[in-house]
Amino acid sequence: MPDQEPRGPGYLPEPQVEAMFDRIAGVYDRLNSVMTAGLHHRWRRRAADLAAVSPGDRVLDVATGTGDLALELLRRVGPSGQVVGADFSQGMLELARVKDPSGAIRWEQANALALPYADGEFAAVTVGFGVRNFSDLDRGLAEMARVVRPGGKVVILEITTPQRPPLSSFFKLWFDKIVPLLGRVGGDSEAYSYLPDSVRRFPGPAELAGRMAAVGLKDVRYVLTAGGIIALHVGTVGK
Repeated sequence: MPDQEPRGPGYLPEPQVEAMFDRIAGVYDRLNSVMTAGLHHRWRRRAADLAAVSPGDRVLDVATGTGDLALELLRRVGPSGQVVGADFSQGMLELARVKDPSGAIRWEQANALALPYADGEFAAVTVGFGVRNFSDLDRGLAEMARVVRPGGKVVILEITTPQRPPLSSFFKLWFDKIVPLLGRVGGDSEAYSYLPDSVRRFPGPAELAGRMAAVGLKDVRYVLTAGGIIALHVGTVGK
């Protein structure tokens, strides 16, 4: 896929990012819980709430990873609905399937920049902690909007960089020093050095909202939580 994002420090081409997530799949959930003190589950619940789906709806979770956000969506659409969890990493999808022994969710390998779904196929699309890994952000946003029916939601849950001390100072220490150290302990220092680099490269909340609007999403809004470390964005596909 073409890469139109700036190639700053720590940039990895898409095939290397895919291979990296395959490598770290086994420690991904454990390190997520350590790095967020377990709060990532709460943030995913908020993202699922913003999707505003109902029982019977069909919903897509892009860059689903090990599937936690997809499972939250399943609780909202119920047995009469359907959730598709898509990711380009087979290693991540294998772990997601373990969390879903009943096979209630369709786990599919797919690239977020070329989603293999029809226009307007879903009531909502979500992405949790994955959009900053898109090698072409605008193309990924456009693809998510394309597959949502008019009036449906596109929801993005992502890490962002707090701007005010003391949290900004703590964030810098945590992401620049402690997260790479956790990666070394987990056996993949490259992956957990990539994480802070990817956060630094990613647009701030206001810019991301503008780029969502630029691909045609309406009523785009966002909320910051966890002291400004986490941003939840939501936009509506125009009718």
